[in-house]
Amino acid sequence: MAVSSESAPHPGQPENPNPSDPTPEPDDLDDFEAEIEEEDNDESDEGDEETQPITPEAQMRTDRVSMESLFKRLSTERVPVRVHDVLIKGNTKTKDSIIEAEIEELLKNATTVQQLLQAAGVANARLQRLDIFDSVNITLDAGPPELPGTANVVVEVSEAKNPLTGDVGIFSKPEARSWSLEGSLKLKNLFGYGDLWDGSVAYGWGQASEVSAGVSVPKFKALATPLTARISLLSQDWLKFSSYKEQALGMSLGLLSIGNHDLSYNLSWRTLIDPSQMASHSVRRHLGHGLLSALKYTFKIDQRNSPLRPTRGYAFLSTTHIGGLVPDNRSLRFIRQEFDLRYAVPLGFYHAALNFGISGGFIFPWGRGFLNTPSYLPERFFLGGNASPVCTLGGPTSILGFKARGLGPAEPRRQERRNSNNESSYAFTGVDFIGGDLAVTAFADLSFDLPLRVLREAGIHGHAFACTGSLTKLTENAYRELSVQKLRESFRCSAGFGIIVPTKLFRMEVNYCYILKQHEHDQGKTGEIRNEISEGMRILTLRVVRTLQLISRCLIKTYKILPISLLFERSEAVSRVREETPKTPIETRKPKSKEESKYMKSMPMTFDAS
Repeated sequence: MAVSSESAPHPGQPENPNPSDPTPEPDDLDDFEAEIEEEDNDESDEGDEETQPITPEAQMRTDRVSMESLFKRLSTERVPVRVHDVLIKGNTKTKDSIIEAEIEELLKNATTVQQLLQAAGVANARLQRLDIFDSVNITLDAGPPELPGTANVVVEVSEAKNPLTGDVGIFSKPEARSWSLEGSLKLKNLFGYGDLWDGSVAYGWGQASEVSAGVSVPKFKALATPLTARISLLSQDWLKFSSYKEQALGMSLGLLSIGNHDLSYNLSWRTLIDPSQMASHSVRRHLGHGLLSALKYTFKIDQRNSPLRPTRGYAFLSTTHIGGLVPDNRSLRFIRQEFDLRYAVPLGFYHAALNFGISGGFIFPWGRGFLNTPSYLPERFFLGGNASPVCTLGGPTSILGFKARGLGPAEPRRQERRNSNNESSYAFTGVDFIGGDLAVTAFADLSFDLPLRVLREAGIHGHAFACTGSLTKLTENAYRELSVQKLRESFRCSAGFGIIVPTKLFRMEVNYCYILKQHEHDQGKTGEIRNEISEGMRILTLRVVRTLQLISRCLIKTYKILPISLLFERSEAVSRVREETPKTPIETRKPKSKEESKYMKSMPMTFDAS
């Protein structure tokens, strides 16, 4: 008997295959196999008495009975088994130690057939995540005859035929309301250790551009944790919001990635400049060079049933930055802590769910004279933007209805001097948003199905939301002036409703936002309808064509209209008719009978030349 596992496990299935339920009294695997053999012998004896040849249909029925008996036994009681050996096939370039490190411990911890089946599914998913195989097939087979109660696990992989892949796309960054053109190349399994080498280029319109290259190696017997390294050159334009541009050349090294824990080290040389020469005093004091040397620890749990439309479950994220790990006077010394909590509750009607979320964070410098030292400007918290708070899990960032970096502490820029009629005057040039050291945001979101069936089938649904947030300053002894009343007065609030269109690539929202509370310099507008995309949207030509074809088919099926291509042809025909035909109205009349009405509906489309 052999059982094959070719598909990945259910997303909600835990990775540990060992169940917590107590195991009933174990039955010997030999007795289990003997019972099936007795059933087969009884059926064969009956066939001999009838002295009739076994037809293919009869053989199929016999096999079906045997399989039903097997599945019934597996569903009612636990069958003990022990993994004798793990056989790996098909890896011409990949080292055996790479595959064994992903699955060997998982499979050999299984003590029953049920646990082994679950472990095989989890192992299949792990090997697929390495991104170096085209297909993975795991087969469970009987062990050697001299070792009863054992099983062999056969892992057959198919390595990628083309190790070099590329990708080009257009992405949106809703927090900055900008777009970027990005391209990447990836080289898989160059040395046979599951290593992935990649290089990427991103050019943003009006905000950020980046060139980077990196390598990642999965864990194997000599390496207990995956290893990642990346070098990048980043340029960001924040002139519209805070009157500075940032350039950073650095590297990041992944030190630990086990389960929910992730530890990395970042080293970068940053330069802040002000080409406009109009920056405020708080921004000018941060211009120049700085060295960032920081450890970053992340703890993340996400038990929600969907990242795009969660209806049950919870998620938690905690991130800690410690900067200033090199003995240099230009090293940026700070401690930055942030957390994010999400919880979804199903309501039981119209597929409705209530999502709650609260996020918070603070940054504080450390070292000599830290009480009088301001925090580093690019590391501060900035609120606003159009990213959906339901999907975004990364600390306090988004409050719907406000522009990116559109609220919080602000300072006026340098005044522009103008000479007119031999008199000098100064013109107001706006404000710089300088961020805050303490940030708190919260939201509540009610999602529900819309009454139209065609919208429900497409996953399009509605929601109503309310957001609030606060951004305040703590450094330079500002924490002494902080009180509960001032903290309460610093909160901004917004509410609204909208329609959500989820897809496999992104989640698009069309929202109507109403600002309930804002301060003088905040950039929020009541009654504005915003188009928001919660995740980076990639538009590829092939995918756009397929999407248009899918929409066309849905429209044809639902509304019985023409395909999109025919509509384009008809529109061109309309243009030609309008150019060649004089502007005279076409006479129309109502059908006199039902038969004539059906006949007129079946006639080709006609156009009004006027």
